Amino acid sequence: MSIRLRLTLWYSGLLAATLLAFGVTIYLFINWNTFADLKEQLRDQDRNIVVTGLTNFFDQLDLDLDRQSRIEEKDMYIQIVNYKEGAIKQSYNLGQLELVIPYPEASTNPEKGIVKVQVEINKKKYNMLVHQRPVFLRDGTLVGLLQVGSIPYNEEKFLTGVRTTLIFASLVVVLIAFTVGLFIARQALRPIERVIQATELIEKGSDLSVRIPAFGPKDEIGRLVSTLNVMLSRLETAYNELDEAYKAQRRFVSDASHELRTPLTTIRGNIDLLERMWTKVKETNLNNDSGEWLPLDSDRWDLSKEAMSDISAEAKRMSTLVNDLLALARADAGYTMEKTPLDLLPLTEEVVRRAQLLPRDAEWRVGDLSPLDGIRVYGNPNYLQQLLFIFIENAFKYTPQGYIELSAIRKEQQIGFVIQDTGIGMNPEEIPHIFERFYRADESRGVTVGTGLGLSIAKWIIDEHQGSVEVTTREGNGTKFTIWLPVTFSDTDHSTIIEAADGMAE
Repeated sequence: MSIRLRLTLWYSGLLAATLLAFGVTIYLFINWNTFADLKEQLRDQDRNIVVTGLTNFFDQLDLDLDRQSRIEEKDMYIQIVNYKEGAIKQSYNLGQLELVIPYPEASTNPEKGIVKVQVEINKKKYNMLVHQRPVFLRDGTLVGLLQVGSIPYNEEKFLTGVRTTLIFASLVVVLIAFTVGLFIARQALRPIERVIQATELIEKGSDLSVRIPAFGPKDEIGRLVSTLNVMLSRLETAYNELDEAYKAQRRFVSDASHELRTPLTTIRGNIDLLERMWTKVKETNLNNDSGEWLPLDSDRWDLSKEAMSDISAEAKRMSTLVNDLLALARADAGYTMEKTPLDLLPLTEEVVRRAQLLPRDAEWRVGDLSPLDGIRVYGNPNYLQQLLFIFIENAFKYTPQGYIELSAIRKEQQIGFVIQDTGIGMNPEEIPHIFERFYRADESRGVTVGTGLGLSIAKWIIDEHQGSVEVTTREGNGTKFTIWLPVTFSDTDHSTIIEAADGMAE
């Protein structure tokens, strides 16, 4: 619910409550004022009737009812109840209506003053205000009841009209106030709408140079707009500085990777050459005196060989690190891979062949690769091979015994590579972090070599191919990675299309 609607509902509700209290007060005042006059007339009429007598109630009473009941302001109905003999004497107009005013039993103490009763005239029920006065003999015996009543039909009709008018007028006023208030709130909050539109434009376009237009006086909203513009200016400056630093960092990593590749290649080439030369010298060594080749000193040879092995290993490790940094630099720079439709089975068979030559302690197994037969994906063959090698080398690294198996599965329009090992496994809590750069599980630090960049590169390759990866692991029971890639075309789909075309031709 918007602020505009909430504000409108709040003050509309407040106005409705105020009108309700005001209407109830006005209605109660009119009600009291209207019935006050009628009640006073009933009291005056009661005072004008004189009841006298000694012991015989009817013989001694002077009740000229017809004469005393003629009142110009209101029709009055007079009734005398005789508890002693159960007789009732009424005014002429009450007798014409064949109406008996309800009265209490003689055994009870009758209520004195104005009471409200209900009577029925011509099968219609009406309310009647009755002024009751008990009649006593001189010895204090209750012998009867004098009732002076009037039907407030016009008064009740008038009050009904007043009540209806107040309710209808209040509803109309609240409705008008709600409509006008909604319009006023919209006009008052229009600057906030402009602020929202400007911020949404910045959010969608990522353009921090956009500023919120300032209109109107420097009120609270005006100050808010000014503060937001200043904040956006500072954010733009900070963002530009960070962006420049990030670009410089990417350029440095990329340049450093390129610059390091050449000397590392040279070092590795020279080391290989020296290794071949030393191997040849070790086999034969020429003696200048005798003209015979003598064996090389074994201690010197072992020391030199060990030094060259260390240099070669470190050079390989640095070369791997540089290649990984270069791949990540390309990913950060938004490098777009060149992709073409390619068959997965020949690519996977090449990976299987080359994986057999990798150093390992566990058994290398090849599972069911038949789901790859006829499957094509839209991708880069070099990066897909690198992707599989990353997971396979990772499995070799953390599987000191047991086996590593590569297989394939098909699910709808996706093909999956399954790399499963029986290695040391991982804590499930580490899974969300294994694709982070330079992250390595605590159990493997210091035990296995690596940079912690392989899985980060693998995740980038998977994302570039619109794929996904699933990880199932348990400490001490190995790990299973399932790499899903979207299928572009398969022989099965091709056969289906051909069959459908043949069916249409027939």
